[in-house]
Amino acid sequence: MSIDLGRSTSNGVPSAQPRIPLVGLNDGNAIPQLGFGVWQVENDEVVSAVTTAIEAGYRSIDTAEGYDNEMGVGRAVREASIDRDELFITSKLRTRLLGETEAVEGVKGSLKALGLDYLDMFLIHWPAPAHDRYVAAWQGLIRAREQGLVRSIGVSNFLPQHLERIIAETGVTPVVNQIETHPEFQQREIRAVLKRHDIQQESYSPLGSGAVLDNPEIGKIAEAHCKSPAQVIIRWHLQEGLIVIPKSVHEDRIRENLEVFDFELTDADMAAIAKLDRTPEGRTGSDPASFNDLW
Repeated sequence: MSIDLGRSTSNGVPSAQPRIPLVGLNDGNAIPQLGFGVWQVENDEVVSAVTTAIEAGYRSIDTAEGYDNEMGVGRAVREASIDRDELFITSKLRTRLLGETEAVEGVKGSLKALGLDYLDMFLIHWPAPAHDRYVAAWQGLIRAREQGLVRSIGVSNFLPQHLERIIAETGVTPVVNQIETHPEFQQREIRAVLKRHDIQQESYSPLGSGAVLDNPEIGKIAEAHCKSPAQVIIRWHLQEGLIVIPKSVHEDRIRENLEVFDFELTDADMAAIAKLDRTPEGRTGSDPASFNDLW
């Protein structure tokens, strides 16, 4: 399955359409493999950024309560030129709302901020293991799904021990684990666990917060394909079978990041990028094992 981006030439005649593949989830739903992230995009900037992304052809938008921009995202979605049911909207639970009742209220809070009737997916943002409330929060998301507030539920930044515990204690498996992933932090060890449970891996910070863009090997591959380093990295995620959510506030880059369906990395390219992995030293964000902030 794939999503037609709906582009046309200047004379209005439809052009050859690149397509965004849909990735099947273990609950029977599906998510576009390439989406648009809005981390660190201020609320007053996010309306324009999301509007541009939707017009360019993105259909999956990823936000979070902790990003403090749900209101702007919701406005862009409500004012979009396409129907709500053509979009896949994800948000995530604040760590201070870890707990069963709190998680249900968190979903309702996101819906209110976004101005939407339902979410396509809702994630626990961080397990914050020192507080030992992530299992209760997962039970809350199960309730929210049963109440029709959200269609799919998953997690973010969960390590294997966190995943195994929530599955064992509730019998419900997340559809997605959204984790930092990029060529210098490839997370291959956790992939075996995700595959065993049929959990899709979704890559945040897919460009390594910009650090990987200057990697000489990436630059060489980009030059060979007449593409940008960002396009090569996004293409790598797609060919690895990962869901990927790059972000930008610049219109040209928003559109450029979508232009990755007209070329393919060779086996030699993929092998060269595989050698760039510096796990765990390549991590650019917080470590889920020790991140316990409540915010």
